Amino acid sequence: MPYRFIAIDLDDTLLTDDLTVTDTTKEAMKRAIARGAHLTIATGRMFDSAQRIARQVGLNVPIITYQGSLVKNLLDEKVLYERAVPAAAAARLYEYCREHGLHLQTYIEDKLLTGEDNEKIQAYAKQSKIPYTVVPDFGSLAASSPKQTKLIVIDDPQRLDAIAPELRELLGPDVHVTKSKPHYLEFLHREGTKGHALRFMAEHYGIPMEETIAIGDAWNDREMIEAAGLGVAMANAVPALRELADYVTLSNNEDGVRHVLEKFVLG
Repeated sequence: MPYRFIAIDLDDTLLTDDLTVTDTTKEAMKRAIARGAHLTIATGRMFDSAQRIARQVGLNVPIITYQGSLVKNLLDEKVLYERAVPAAAAARLYEYCREHGLHLQTYIEDKLLTGEDNEKIQAYAKQSKIPYTVVPDFGSLAASSPKQTKLIVIDDPQRLDAIAPELRELLGPDVHVTKSKPHYLEFLHREGTKGHALRFMAEHYGIPMEETIAIGDAWNDREMIEAAGLGVAMANAVPALRELADYVTLSNNEDGVRHVLEKFVLG
């Protein structure tokens, strides 16, 4: 079966551990595009951060950002698909984090905002290579900014795993709770997953889901790997993702994405 649409996660998938894309992977991506395949990235990162990498590797379709909450053109930056966390649920999350002393940060209009300048936000911003703004009255954003694309709590992985079920119940079925890294607990609209965005993009291009590939490494990639015609996990992916994937490729430091393209698209 020809695979004509390929969605690729960024961190620990397309990017090596030093946050670069190898020349051999770039070349394979260029050859796949020349063959007529549609390649995009599907990342938890904000658009401003993701689009710089997308331009470097020459992607030819709109990109999926914020775990699937925002699909946006690279050229004119037109928004094709957008979902935001319901305002009432966001307000409950703000209050919960205040009561439990948790670090919370949010994205509003493609800007990263938080209430305190600490090691957590500094490390996060350095990883994503993006600026951030400290808002003195951070709690007021819950009421004044209804359009929050994604909220993140950063803490010890074990603590996040312990509170995740409680937060799912507190925030309700309209909020999707997932992890992109062990110490990031992320909150999105229930239709703001990579799986929803992948289906939207495939329909946008008139491509059956059977002709799509999704490649990822973390649990936040689960929805698109389950939705795709061929769901691929990296060798360095979390064990649960490797178990449900249709195929396990090489690691992000071994050109795992290139291997998939050569085997299933260019072969």
